[in-house]
Amino acid sequence: MRCKMYPRNGGRQQQLNVDGRVVSRKYDHAVFRQLVAKTIVQHDLPYSYVEYEKVRDTWKYLNADVQTICRNTARADVYRLYESERDTLKRELASLPGRVSFTSDLWTSVKREGYMCVTAHYIDRNWKLNSKILTFCALPPPHTGMNVAIQLLDSLKEWGVHKKVFSVTLDNATSNDSMQDIVKSQLNLDDALLCGGEFFHVRCAAHILNLIVQDGLKVIGDSLHKVRESVKYVLSSETRENLFQKCVEAAGVVETGGLLLDVPTRWNSTFFMLERAIRYRRAFAKLETFDKKGYKMAPTAEEWTRAENICNFLGPFAVITTLMSGSNYPTSNLYFYQVFQIHNWLRINEGSEDEIVRYMVPPMKEKFDKYWDEVSGLFAMAAVFDPRFKLSIVECCLEKLDMSTRDAKLKNLREKLSILFESYDKKSKNSSPSTEPRETDFFAFRKVRWGCDWKNTSRSLS
Repeated sequence: MRCKMYPRNGGRQQQLNVDGRVVSRKYDHAVFRQLVAKTIVQHDLPYSYVEYEKVRDTWKYLNADVQTICRNTARADVYRLYESERDTLKRELASLPGRVSFTSDLWTSVKREGYMCVTAHYIDRNWKLNSKILTFCALPPPHTGMNVAIQLLDSLKEWGVHKKVFSVTLDNATSNDSMQDIVKSQLNLDDALLCGGEFFHVRCAAHILNLIVQDGLKVIGDSLHKVRESVKYVLSSETRENLFQKCVEAAGVVETGGLLLDVPTRWNSTFFMLERAIRYRRAFAKLETFDKKGYKMAPTAEEWTRAENICNFLGPFAVITTLMSGSNYPTSNLYFYQVFQIHNWLRINEGSEDEIVRYMVPPMKEKFDKYWDEVSGLFAMAAVFDPRFKLSIVECCLEKLDMSTRDAKLKNLREKLSILFESYDKKSKNSSPSTEPRETDFFAFRKVRWGCDWKNTSRSLS
């Protein structure tokens, strides 16, 4: 009577049978099937996993009462789990007090089959940033703007968010320009977009940065060729990798990362390839001595120096690309200042001592100027919403970028901020009273959170 029950397993003590073995807890077959379905989904297992002999033996060992299931049952359970999660997400999207932004992209498999992915990005009631894939579906050719627009509209209506769209971010494919025009016109028919869709289309910042650097890399293709071929030569067989490892030891290179071969369509992989290859420069010199017959693409000392200069030039772009590619934190508020840094870096390297770097800058600057005018206003607004920056960072950057157009761009920015605020305010007044938080309530919460006096701001903007 003096021994207190130890609070374990929900306040229930484990029991021993006459043989001294722990008695298993009560078996719930429904819970078991649900756990198996989640295991298959999370670990990307085949449905036949549930029929593996040793898996079933393990289940039987843990609980003799377990009822095994077949692959068809597992498949049905996984689909039932998908339907449950889909319905939960639909209810969450329907109850959101704010709007939803989307990203969309096309993807081609190794079998040349086209697919489309649509991802929703939103802030929930707990101020947590969420990213949910709504659609990943086959998209048969032709991938015209009209076909892509129809698929995107169908996805938005299926999820019940076609009246909650704020923006859609796309890469710079030509078909995407016509696609966003079609989608915007259709959504405007229901008056579903803020400010008539003025802020609807956003060009992918990371893709723009990729295009800018790719234009520069075209100029220096010959300079990169020998480094790329050297890396490809070493990684082409296990024998050469072993020989290169001996060269690394002979050269006294203390590196554990190994070489990387780039993917030409992704410029930052080229940067990482150069960065890693430069660290093994002395090892490549040894390889040239040990393998004179096979290794014929060794860069000269001048070419290694040039590769190092190119790597140093691309370094800031790699840092910014990594920053802009984050998925667990907002990035649009960071873009404006980072773009300013890119412009400043290009201007500094216009007079580089390396001739190849000087040749890289003009095409990159031309591409930068082309896209900067299109996206500067939208991302400037995002920078203003950041309480660390506000309007002062925009004024500073515009002044250093182009003093002649500074005042006009600042005036245009103030007008757009005023239009956006008035649009939220108008929807608040026109909406009927409800117990659910309205969009303006959500916006008001932002005012408190950011410490902004929007009455004074609105007055000054007007």
